[in-house]
Formats: sequence, C-alpha cells, structure tokens
Amino acid sequence: MSELRLLDPFLRDPFDDTLRSLMRPWRMSAVDGAPRMRVDLSERDDHYLVKADIPGVRKEDIDVRIDGNVVTLSAQSKSEKEERDDGRVLFKERQEGYASRSFALDCPVDEARADARYEDGILNLKLPKKAAGSTKRVSIQ
Repeated sequence: MSELRLLDPFLRDPFDDTLRSLMRPWRMSAVDGAPRMRVDLSERDDHYLVKADIPGVRKEDIDVRIDGNVVTLSAQSKSEKEERDDGRVLFKERQEGYASRSFALDCPVDEARADARYEDGILNLKLPKKAAGSTKRVSIQ
C-alpha cells in the first residue's frame, strides 16, 4: 500500500532548509525574498549569549539595538561596484540587501554593560541581565 501525504503549501521540509543553508549563508525568505540571518541564543544565570551569522558584511553596516528585553539585529549587505573591461558577468550569486531580526528575552538587558564583537562573519553578543530592582511601596493618599 502506498503512503498518503497531504499537500500543505505552508509546510516546509526540514531537509530542504538544511540543504539550502549549506549552499547559501543567508537563506532566502519564502515570503519576501530578503536575506535572513541565523541566530543562536543561550542563557546563563546572569547573561544571555547571542551568536549571529552575518557573513560578507562590514561591522560598520551592522546595528544592534536593545530596548528593555527586546534585541534587534540588522545588517546591510552592499554590492561592490562592477568594473567591466570588455568582460561579461556569467552569473551572480552573492546576495545584497537588508536583513533584520528581533527577539524578546525573559529578562531586561543591562545595555550599558552589553558587549558586541564581530569576527569572521559572526556577531557575538554578551547581554548581561539587568539586576532586579527593589520594590517601592507607594503610600495611598
């Protein structure tokens, strides 16, 4: 008996993504065609660690913003100006464009102590958790 598989246009094959990621560091989004960065997030007792793959981008073109417990990473990949000297481009595969990624953390981040380093196409962030504030009693008038 043959196996019946339902066709769901929104269901993606996980092996398809794995194969594509080997071919391109920034996978194309199925929705808008914009590059999307891959991020690993881990938590320690007093801080978060973020590792983001952002290859082919200068560190000056990467922006990290922290608003309470929301972290936003964005990057602009720019193409080099082509100089033609009687030659022709046979194919062009490198992507260019803008990528942005936001995520919310369980605890607010102490942005004054946050540390960001970019090396070999990988952005590493150490985001210390903000110390729990003392509660203040409000008197009722």
